[in-house]
Amino acid sequence: MWEYTDLVKEHFLNPRNVGEVEQADGTGDVGSLACGDALKLTIKVDDKGIITDAKFKTFGCASAIASSSALTEMVKGMSLDEASKITNEDIADYLGGLPKEKMHCSVMGREALEAAIADYRGLTLPMAEGEIVCECFGVTDLEIIRAINESNLRSVEEITNFTKAGGGCGKCEDKLREILQRTVEGKLEWIKPMEKPKKMTTLQKIKKIEDVLEREIRPGLRKDGGDIELIDVDGDFVSVSLRGACKSCAKSQTTIKEYVEKKLRELVLDTLIVEEN
Repeated sequence: MWEYTDLVKEHFLNPRNVGEVEQADGTGDVGSLACGDALKLTIKVDDKGIITDAKFKTFGCASAIASSSALTEMVKGMSLDEASKITNEDIADYLGGLPKEKMHCSVMGREALEAAIADYRGLTLPMAEGEIVCECFGVTDLEIIRAINESNLRSVEEITNFTKAGGGCGKCEDKLREILQRTVEGKLEWIKPMEKPKKMTTLQKIKKIEDVLEREIRPGLRKDGGDIELIDVDGDFVSVSLRGACKSCAKSQTTIKEYVEKKLRELVLDTLIVEEN
């Protein structure tokens, strides 16, 4: 029988932040009902990159529920950069420890957090692109390699504890042993995610444009007795209206294209097209 800490029991019996964040900025879905554990993590992120809310839905054992609950408490108030450094060991430590056979629950929490942050940032995580090693639980070679490197695993049993790989029919044990040996010898390594251009919602785009107008563009125009107002944002098309002296200036189109558009492309998105309303 496994021994759970009081904190694990508390987070299992009274889980925090159960549910889904409305209009979530990032979503992480990991695991599956077929393999016995599944977790959906949703997060809300403000303009400064701070996680202001986090909620979860999980299907799994007491450790899975407790780990998910603890994770949501840990990340709220953190910046995305801080949250991205959380490890499964951090989650387990927050709970006062987990039975070694249940460490995969903290790994699932960390993976859900990574997926949610990646979703927000427009990253592609390579884990799912790896080769399936454990068909019972859908575990890839990349997941196994990273677990070995990060948690200093040295046996097939430890790999199973952290990833569930090998915990079903056992047919993949020889493959796990081979991956373990090659990883320890330094012949295999985990591939870091490749960054893609960040996706922005229309609301995020409007906020960034307004910020650049106020901080970078309006001060210069006001010195010459002019001003600018944001009228509309439709995809990459930004409609603005010049005010004051700028409105009647013969060089208004030059101001729009060479000053406003150039600045917005530099500081917001390089595909923006600015038009005068």
